[in-house]
Amino acid sequence: MTTILLILAATLTGVVGQLTLKYGMSQMGPLSLMPAQVPSIIWRIATNPFVVGGLLIYVSGTLFWLVALSRVDLSYAYPFASLSYVLIFFASWFLLGEHITVLRAVGMLVICSGVLLVARS
Repeated sequence: MTTILLILAATLTGVVGQLTLKYGMSQMGPLSLMPAQVPSIIWRIATNPFVVGGLLIYVSGTLFWLVALSRVDLSYAYPFASLSYVLIFFASWFLLGEHITVLRAVGMLVICSGVLLVARS
């Protein structure tokens, strides 16, 4: 059970990190990678507290993930990581106001079904 908690902690920190990154990047508006703009874009990204915070949160989840991987097979642990897709799906709708289609919802059900099958193995 401890291993599953580690995997879930890694997943949750990854989700929070991604949401924080999205929030920070949304503040900047659409970016383009024209060669002359790259230095200013890097500076804007590096000085945005939400982007920096999101990266720190996201990377911190790696510690939980590495400890979990030291305990179980990757083929067991990795499907749980796909739960991040489901959490991002709902958080994007609820927190960011993103539009959710029926096809995306069906995809989430398929992912959940797969994770349940792996967890029972």
